[in-house]
Amino acid sequence: MDAKGRIAIPARVRELLEECCEGRIVLTAHTENRCLHLYPENQWQEILPKIEALPSFNKISRRAKLLLIGHASPLELDGNGRVLVPPTLREYAFLEKRLMLVGQGKGLELWSEDKFVEYIDASVDEEEMPEGMQTLAL
Repeated sequence: MDAKGRIAIPARVRELLEECCEGRIVLTAHTENRCLHLYPENQWQEILPKIEALPSFNKISRRAKLLLIGHASPLELDGNGRVLVPPTLREYAFLEKRLMLVGQGKGLELWSEDKFVEYIDASVDEEEMPEGMQTLAL
């Protein structure tokens, strides 16, 4: 990330974003980790009604709605394949110079490199493995 808060999207990802959504994306807060979700605009438009339908009087779903909808920032890649990350999102995800852009199916996650390494290195012993993962063969 440069001093102005712009990130350069890698060429391969940029080409896919240009193809699927003409470089229009939505960047928003992640609900569980201090990182950001990056969605092609068309994917976000499919997800948004599901988020809006969550109950407002449940504390967990209300928090998710506040983070996801409240921080949603529609952005467009510039001519150099860069996007300006809003200051509130940079602060939320502790983004500084070194970042990790990680593919996650229909979207991407944008992490501070330090936070990403910390997350990957953390022990997961206290969590139960979901049933479907026990039979997953890679």
